[in-house]
Amino acid sequence: MQRYFVSSDQVNNEQIVISGDDYHHIVRVMRMNEGDEVICSSGNGLSALCEIEQITNESVIVRVIEWKEERTELPVQIYIAHGLPKADKFEFVIQKGTELGAFAFIPFLAARSVVKWEAKKAEKKLERWQKIAKEAAEQAHRAYVPHVHAPMTLRELTEFAKTLDYRLVADEEEARSGEASVLRTVLRQMKPGQSLIVLFGPEGGFSSKEIEWLHDEGFLSCGLGPRILRTETAPLYVLAAASYEWELK
Repeated sequence: MQRYFVSSDQVNNEQIVISGDDYHHIVRVMRMNEGDEVICSSGNGLSALCEIEQITNESVIVRVIEWKEERTELPVQIYIAHGLPKADKFEFVIQKGTELGAFAFIPFLAARSVVKWEAKKAEKKLERWQKIAKEAAEQAHRAYVPHVHAPMTLRELTEFAKTLDYRLVADEEEARSGEASVLRTVLRQMKPGQSLIVLFGPEGGFSSKEIEWLHDEGFLSCGLGPRILRTETAPLYVLAAASYEWELK
């Protein structure tokens, strides 16, 4: 069943008013009619089974049939911090990472990032990234839409990371040396509700100075198996490992 995220100002007692892009999707893409059912999610763990009551020229009005609590989120909060990669690779990470349960995404400016962040295009780029996360969360029937942060410098990122419980950096040199226990150990040490941030470099990886800086700031280096993964694959590996550890028991 099709799912849409709604804000509190869209909810009026037992009615919800859907407009904007979601209105277009219901009417033009899905071609729904009065009497059809949809799921409306509040973004705080509650979702409502709803029936379309009225379709106007600008909005769809639905009636709440039943509110229910959903348990589709990872028990731990995983932040994916990614050195800005080329082309649309970060969009791919947002989409697939959302499906796999990421809590938030933080792009950062790494020494080897080829892409340069243009301030004049920042607002539109962030809107697009957040829209990708929203649509992926709806498709995956998540109860929460991951937040996509504005790009940070590495120094800003390490300061932000101090507010979280665990800090890792995926380092291909550790993979080459055979390191295979740090990620597993951290995932097994974590308790429900705790947070983990994992840093991934751009296509060229991290510089030795960046790794040294991160170690000084309390990050642990971890390998991700014996194979060297592409920059857009590595975050998905971590999220899949977390799901295996926490959800497939």
